[in-house]
Amino acid sequence: MDIIELLKSAFLGLVEGITEWLPISSTGHMILVDEFVHLNVTEEFWNMFLVVIQLGAILAVCVLFLRDLLPFGFGKTRVERRNTWSLWGKIVLGCIPAAVIGIPLDDFMEEHLYSSTVVAAALIVYGVAFIVIENWRAKKLAARVAAEGLSQARPAGAHFAAPAAAVEPTPDGDFGSISTLEDLDWKTALGIGCFQVLSLIPGTSRSGSTIIGGLLLGCTRSVASKFTFFLAIPVMFGASFLKLVKFFLKGGAFDASGIAILGVGCAVAFVVSLVAIKWLMGFVRRHDFKAFGVYRIVLGIVVLAYFFVLAPMLG
Repeated sequence: MDIIELLKSAFLGLVEGITEWLPISSTGHMILVDEFVHLNVTEEFWNMFLVVIQLGAILAVCVLFLRDLLPFGFGKTRVERRNTWSLWGKIVLGCIPAAVIGIPLDDFMEEHLYSSTVVAAALIVYGVAFIVIENWRAKKLAARVAAEGLSQARPAGAHFAAPAAAVEPTPDGDFGSISTLEDLDWKTALGIGCFQVLSLIPGTSRSGSTIIGGLLLGCTRSVASKFTFFLAIPVMFGASFLKLVKFFLKGGAFDASGIAILGVGCAVAFVVSLVAIKWLMGFVRRHDFKAFGVYRIVLGIVVLAYFFVLAPMLG
């Protein structure tokens, strides 16, 4: 068993654990990283690995939000149990659009859309979208403050670019009408699910598309982020199952080395995801998403520069 391949897998797990939950596109990063840290595996195994490694990341969500997700235990009241079942119903509903469109088009998208140009374009377009949406939200809050005379104070240590709404000075919290998961209605859950369809385009970022959808549909940043995590559970399990089935149907098989590579990647993705999710939930209570928008634009430019300028010069 090659220790170098295991170290590569661990590094890829690190990248997956960070980028899966931040709205910066795990696919965009994986494509770029693959140019420098390339696993010595077959193309079929690599395509499967890119998806199945997400199982480690999604397990972190199940662990961190176990109380929110389990309808029983934790001393929950009847109302709380009913709310949990309702939440699961909304999660399933939100996953339907991506499943209906994504499953039939999976092979087509893998063949035609997994390119550096598509990824870079998606990174830049949605980076701009984050900045535009946050500016719109800031203006909306300012207009509300002016109209209603609400406080717009910031706490000590708040980021200089964060709209004052991030400190939740009003009953609506982050000036969204949906400030808790209980406020999230079925229509909004379906709407966010429709935005998740956009993530079928590589480079868009599943978390990025659903967070943008949540913000536009009236969710606070905290609720949009949290529901994004929950939507990932059936999506990632389903996508991983589909990839594994296709891998085996195409004649793929796991030897000891393959199991070790996949296991190490998933394990590292799990541990890193625990940290990344906790960090993001703290971040969105104090800051807006503009920084992620800027990062996406810069990364998109880097991807274009590398594949269209630097790579041809090097090879």
